Amino acid sequence: MLNIPGHAAQTCEGPTRRELMRIGSLGLAGLHLPGFFQSQAATVADKFNGARGWGKAKNVVMIFLQGGPSHIDIWDPKPEAPSNIRGEFKPIKTKIPGTWIGEHMPMMANTMDKVTLIRSMSYTPNGLFNHTAAIYQMLTGYPPDKVSPSGQLEPPTPADFPTAGSHVSKLKPVKDAMLPFVELPRPLQESGIIGKGGAAGFLGKAYDPYRLYQDPAESIKLEDLALRKDVPPERLKDRFELLKGINGSMADLEKALNKTAVDEYYGKAYDLVLSGKARDAMDLNKETDSTRDRYGRHTFGQSALMARRLIEAGTRFVQVNWPSVANGDPEKTAWDTHAANFGPLKNLHCPKLDRSLSALLEDMDQRGLLAETMVVAIGEFGRSPRMGVSTSGNSNSPDGRDHWPYCYSGVVAGAGIGRGVQYGESDATASSPKEKPVHPNDLLATIYYALGIDPEMEIRNHLNQPRELVKGKVVADLFA
Repeated sequence: MLNIPGHAAQTCEGPTRRELMRIGSLGLAGLHLPGFFQSQAATVADKFNGARGWGKAKNVVMIFLQGGPSHIDIWDPKPEAPSNIRGEFKPIKTKIPGTWIGEHMPMMANTMDKVTLIRSMSYTPNGLFNHTAAIYQMLTGYPPDKVSPSGQLEPPTPADFPTAGSHVSKLKPVKDAMLPFVELPRPLQESGIIGKGGAAGFLGKAYDPYRLYQDPAESIKLEDLALRKDVPPERLKDRFELLKGINGSMADLEKALNKTAVDEYYGKAYDLVLSGKARDAMDLNKETDSTRDRYGRHTFGQSALMARRLIEAGTRFVQVNWPSVANGDPEKTAWDTHAANFGPLKNLHCPKLDRSLSALLEDMDQRGLLAETMVVAIGEFGRSPRMGVSTSGNSNSPDGRDHWPYCYSGVVAGAGIGRGVQYGESDATASSPKEKPVHPNDLLATIYYALGIDPEMEIRNHLNQPRELVKGKVVADLFA
């Protein structure tokens, strides 16, 4: 059978025959399948018709800064706070009037006229918390139901809630022969827990991301996106035709399912290998040296550049993970600055983030991609405003900062999001929101909403139990 590259499962996953028959049986009650889907779409359209920001996005780039960047040192400086809170860095002006950010983000300071800076991200964890639980909350929209005393979760399971990109790839399938959801350059990870919050969970492996776990700053291998030498196009086509024949008894239902039909699902897998669009998008040698230099000749920078190329080629959702284990060594670019905060931020983290994120925003804006692509840059939490304290059961050096989900910052841009705006404000020590708190679920709800997906729609989990897509409120004021 055909396999979609990057997926462990065969392409017969997705809508099962039983599901198709169950939905198709609606025709017996006087409502046939096409009418059912048209009715659902019309209901959602009526619900949000004319609403600000609804359906403005075609694509999403999620810059996920796993590890917990220090909001007070990067996005929300407090120069008037006591020294053990304000830290070593000075604030600099940005293009948002009256908004200052940390001194080691000068390129972003000049790019803030293209974004909204949210300074009131906030949630309260259940008990002790660490990266895995926080990542799961941020990317699935649901809190974990089982957290160990250390704050870590169990490895990924088929019962997990799906990550946002998986929902998007199912609900907004791509039209062309292109990968719908790509994750790079490394998995989400805390210690030995790999990929939690980054898989399709109960949606099934067919909606997992294409995982490009390679360093785009080096030569990458794309054999899985190329036709095997021993399988000529004609033979691959014969195999595809055979699959169509096997599913011949489902023809009427597949036709009714339109874009999500099983037949078309196979067809896209077939076309994906032959078209070469994905391979071309991942070939950074097609970019000029000056462009690659602007993004930064390092893993994170070249990953951001590849994200832009994937969006141009038709990928719906690209997730760029900060290329370091969430609780890794800060001297090796991990954001987890318990033992040392200011040196790594000054010499490693901020220079890379500053250059690459500003380049992505400027490049996408110049190409017209920002008008229809929502860009989100955020971590799973911030860092404790007061240095040297323990907030998560971890030990911290006098100049280190611990985990802090109660107030932190994020950057959003594109697809109708306000330009040159600060949304929300933290208190005098960046410890809690002073106004307009935004829960991670609210941010996810806003992403779905921008894509034209009802965040309150009902989904079914692995036990066929009804659940909301996400329990969050759309932050409509983020849109201009």
